[in-house]
Amino acid sequence: MILCIETSTDVCSVALVKNGNTIAHKEVVGTNAHAATLTPLIQALLEENNSNMTQVEAVAVSSGPGSYTGLRIGVSTAKGICYALGKPLIAVNSLHVIAEAIFAEYPDAHLAAPMIDARRMEVYTEIINREGEIVMPVEAKVIDSTSFRVELLRDEIYFGGNGSDKCRQEITSANAKFVEGIVPLAKNMARLAQYKYDTKQFESVAYFEPFYLKEFVATTPKNKVLDI
Repeated sequence: MILCIETSTDVCSVALVKNGNTIAHKEVVGTNAHAATLTPLIQALLEENNSNMTQVEAVAVSSGPGSYTGLRIGVSTAKGICYALGKPLIAVNSLHVIAEAIFAEYPDAHLAAPMIDARRMEVYTEIINREGEIVMPVEAKVIDSTSFRVELLRDEIYFGGNGSDKCRQEITSANAKFVEGIVPLAKNMARLAQYKYDTKQFESVAYFEPFYLKEFVATTPKNKVLDI
């Protein structure tokens, strides 16, 4: 049994995976709430399914890109569990989790462009095909009317994730298909996590770090008085 943790956006989610299938999952939505909700969510998931940590054979966690704080909390929690129990750590790309959901919902889709909001008109994105091959490498991309123009001339692309909504007005090609209501969730990590477990693609519990893609930039709230 694999415990999956996904915290790359404002949705905090966990799931139990067995033989490549999700057998149980829980989600909570709340900006900046991951630190307070993740551990209780894991405990509730295990208790409701008459399971405990000793039955977990590995922990899979979303590796990014995504929210700096969310990823840090998810990875820290996963590493703590793995260290305490001596279990292997699995990393799953957050964008690939979105692509899994898109392909599951649209069986005829060949290309997916998962998107995670990176503020303003910027998104974390890539293009991936149904076979898992990367057509356009991951990048922090500023969206305008020319975005994906060449790719959309060749094929339909299904856009999904919390970064795709703000792209509708800019990307107007008939080949652009926008999918609503898809966010990276732990329950969609099942196939990817199982494959990495079966092929022993494990991370170093001591040294693994999330893939932030961009450097973290601290901001000061408006009207904040600074101490000098």
